[in-house]
Amino acid sequence: MALVLSLGLENAALAEVQWRETNKDVQGKMWNDPRQSDGIEIYGRNGTITIVTPKRINVRVYTILGQMVSQATLQPGTSELRLGSRGIYLVRIGNLTQKVAI
Repeated sequence: MALVLSLGLENAALAEVQWRETNKDVQGKMWNDPRQSDGIEIYGRNGTITIVTPKRINVRVYTILGQMVSQATLQPGTSELRLGSRGIYLVRIGNLTQKVAI
């Protein structure tokens, strides 16, 4: 019973964290080299992970302890994920894994 409740809470937490498309200009430190990541740019700032991508991608975000925070398919353009707590997160896109501090 405890396992079922635990899984339910984890899924509820995932449902609260959603990617949204944006048209904002991205400023701040880029956390990867887009020349080595098929043109994908990953930024972290003020509690938000921002990804700029020229193509459709599948992205997963994990805490530094390995707990999945978000899983989504992003369309070309700029998308943001606002997280409730600051920290270090791992962003996985295909074979690319990037550490992001927000």
